[in-house]
Amino acid sequence: MIRIIQYGLGPIGLESARTILEKSGSGRLELVGAVDIDPSKVGRDLGELLGSSKPMGIVVTDDLDRLLADERPDVVLHTTSSFLAGVRDQLLACVRAGAHVISSTEELFFPFDRHPELAAELHQAAEDNGVVILGTGVNPGFAMDTLALMATGVCTDVSAIHVRRVVDAGKRRLPLQRKIGVGLEPAAFEEKKKTGTFGHVGLRESLLFVADGLGWQLDRTEETLEPVIAQADMTTAHLSVKKGQVAGLAHHISGFVAEKAVLTLELNMYAGADDPVDAIHVEGTPPIDLVIHGGIFGDTATVGALTNAIPLVLRTRPGLRTMKDLPVPRVFLSTNG
Repeated sequence: MIRIIQYGLGPIGLESARTILEKSGSGRLELVGAVDIDPSKVGRDLGELLGSSKPMGIVVTDDLDRLLADERPDVVLHTTSSFLAGVRDQLLACVRAGAHVISSTEELFFPFDRHPELAAELHQAAEDNGVVILGTGVNPGFAMDTLALMATGVCTDVSAIHVRRVVDAGKRRLPLQRKIGVGLEPAAFEEKKKTGTFGHVGLRESLLFVADGLGWQLDRTEETLEPVIAQADMTTAHLSVKKGQVAGLAHHISGFVAEKAVLTLELNMYAGADDPVDAIHVEGTPPIDLVIHGGIFGDTATVGALTNAIPLVLRTRPGLRTMKDLPVPRVFLSTNG
């Protein structure tokens, strides 16, 4: 039996908890606790937050240390923030209690460039306590990085990889729509952009992950982040957008060797995108073209990435690890398995 704590009960965290509960009938997983700092959630039964008419006997707490000591989980599923510095203490508390951590923190996916000292600290703490810390998800975590790296597995040589992801943000959760600026005026988008904490997080991490996996040393990178402007009034499930306001973003990054762009990642995420897709083109021997028509629905896929990593992490050597350190990802406890 693998004992699980869900840390963070936003939209992704709640669906992660729901998925663990649904899979608990296998006899291999048990959700033993839930943590959040939101006063409106603390003290309530998790079943109520999940819309169940029956209490589940799991009361949401804001006392992480007490819960870790009382329940001694094997794994903490962590879904609290995009930025690594802000979750340092959360991660360390979990690993020092002897729990593996699987986190959706985007900067944790490949933190060695942006946060080398913090990455070293987390790695040492995880090694010392015999556990794994892993950052994963759909993007970063799979669609624009792990899948691209796996696509090269049948190539004898690769000269370049180009990844394109188009997402209809209008169908995604409210926090994501706000994070990418849906409904803002263009001037407000530009002001938020200056903070360096706005928009999609993790595209640089995806690029460097792929380069590292291929053993490529990039000479330089070029990155752009621009608003996508709504061409007509529209309404998502959460927000109203007027013509001329921001519908989302276009976030592109390229990695160069000499003057050649050997890696390009193009993320176009905006409300109203009419042809969602995930596409990977490998210039290699043989060339590879992968196209996922309709794209990978990120909210569901993030939950899948987190929960499917559980058995893989348990078989991985301790330390701060990335997706390329794990076995091939696959579904865990599927309906027919």
